[in-house]
Amino acid sequence: MRETVAEFREVEKVYNEGTSAPVVRALRGVNLTIPRGQYVAIMGPSGSGKSTLMNILGCLDRPTQGSYLIDGEDVAGFTDEELSRARGERLGFVFQAFNLIQQLTIEDNVQVPLFYSGVPPVKRREAAERSLERVGLLDRLGHRPAELSGGQQQRVAIARALVNEPSLLLADEPTGNLDSSTGQAILDMFDQLHRAGLTIVMVTHDESVAERCERIVRVLDGLIDKDEMVNGAV
Repeated sequence: MRETVAEFREVEKVYNEGTSAPVVRALRGVNLTIPRGQYVAIMGPSGSGKSTLMNILGCLDRPTQGSYLIDGEDVAGFTDEELSRARGERLGFVFQAFNLIQQLTIEDNVQVPLFYSGVPPVKRREAAERSLERVGLLDRLGHRPAELSGGQQQRVAIARALVNEPSLLLADEPTGNLDSSTGQAILDMFDQLHRAGLTIVMVTHDESVAERCERIVRVLDGLIDKDEMVNGAV
């Protein structure tokens, strides 16, 4: 049995409770276990709760009730500072819009998570170059995002997500801003990262993308509606 990286135990998330605004029950007692090395797709219609689920997985939000454990540690009661540290040290993020800082070179962009974690400059530079080499962009050192194609910018974003050697990589529609051939190349890179043992959770609306994963978790009305292994995974 594989070690658990992330686990939800009866996680509930309620917005606007105690205010005059309508109460929104985004998650209604979700249980979810993600083993180390698994590649998981999260799917669901707008308003299903999948974005809230991903925000809690990414330590961008905290449960109203229940527990969220990452590497066996319950982060539900963390302070804001502790949540920030968990994001910087245990998690990597890849977004649809790349979210690169246009004024910085690509290696400086990749270094950003390490800067906030207090890593010394020389070690930050070495780690950034290793990470850029991993995504095939070592020959673009000194370039800024605007000088790169969309696919190359997403590879920079992946390098940034990998630079802290995260326990969990979270990807939110990572090919949404790319043409089909470039998107396929990025998905091939995620496949390679998965084969190398990285734990990946990806939000997608595309069934063909989800079917590349080991597991598809479908969210509906704040609950897990369906949870299935695919591609012969066990």
